[in-house]
Amino acid sequence: MTIDSAEPDAPAAPGHRSEPDRTTTGRRGAADPVKALLHRHRELCARAVDPLEIAAGLEAHGVTDRTAARLRHRDVFSLAEEMYARAAHDGEEGPRAEAGARTGPRPWWAVLALAPGVLGAAVVAGLRLTDGQARPAVAAFGALALVPVLHLAFRRGPLSTRHRTTAPARAWTCWLLAYALAGDGLLSAARDGVPHGPWPLATAPVLALLLACAPAAWCAHLFAARARRRLTASRGLEEFAAAVRPLLFGALGLFAAALCGLLALCGTALDQPPAYAGAGALGLLLLLARLLTARGFPHVPGRVLTAAGAAEALALTSVLAARLPGCSFLAVPVDRLAAAAGPGAVPALACGAGALVLLVQAARTLTRASAHAPPCEAS
Repeated sequence: MTIDSAEPDAPAAPGHRSEPDRTTTGRRGAADPVKALLHRHRELCARAVDPLEIAAGLEAHGVTDRTAARLRHRDVFSLAEEMYARAAHDGEEGPRAEAGARTGPRPWWAVLALAPGVLGAAVVAGLRLTDGQARPAVAAFGALALVPVLHLAFRRGPLSTRHRTTAPARAWTCWLLAYALAGDGLLSAARDGVPHGPWPLATAPVLALLLACAPAAWCAHLFAARARRRLTASRGLEEFAAAVRPLLFGALGLFAAALCGLLALCGTALDQPPAYAGAGALGLLLLLARLLTARGFPHVPGRVLTAAGAAEALALTSVLAARLPGCSFLAVPVDRLAAAAGPGAVPALACGAGALVLLVQAARTLTRASAHAPPCEAS
């Protein structure tokens, strides 16, 4: 029987330092999944101001509470807290301070949001105080001035889209507003057989929509601020979504109430029908599209705005095309709809259907934590 020269458990000789086991070290490093996740999202952790932004960014990259449980954490928020602490230990405070400086409040958006309504009221007053050839000049000036004013009003603040809107979406938005101004009058004239102008302009609903820019921005700010607080108090993604969903519906309800009040006020002041259905649906459609685009979801709003505008254009074109010989059948659907509910049923149906689609999309996407992260973390 042979005896081994050295036992496995024999202590090392004095003064001899055993070399580290590279295999064990490698396995230990590989067994630290949080470290691997931290390395994969090092830019996110470097720019985050607090753990909540890391949690939102992780959700945007597909990390869920179930994933966090596999990493021995109760939820994504707990995982984000460890990643934030470990990133801070590695010396990442410099970029965080810069990120915090970039996300500071900009109070001017509240003042700028009033500009479209003020300009719209001035243009409407000019139209009512002038006649003859001066009225088209005032209308043209107002239309040209509203474009830069609206752009300036929503360049900063809670409805800022950060250049995510596309040219077709902007064009169809302008068409929807133009139809709200003159579409019902043109449709009624075309159905009566006299499609050549001038057509009556619905200035009251359009003025109410311009005045509603301020409550829209305020409701969006209120929703974002309350959602941020819920992000601090929540301890799971599902808990956060359940808490934010009523905030979203509450903000939309507040805006709808404010818009209805403005429609009633403008209709009474200008002695015109307030068009609650058509203008109300359009206002909700535009607000939902702006909210989704500002939070990084521009694709569905762009398509819905295109579909709503195309539906209005198709309805108007079908009535005009019905005047051609043998084409009277083209106007039958629009004629029946207008005879049953008036010409305002066309924009109410088109914009209402679009607003419903965007409401479902908003309930799915704006209740995510990643929707309330800064752009650099949510992208």
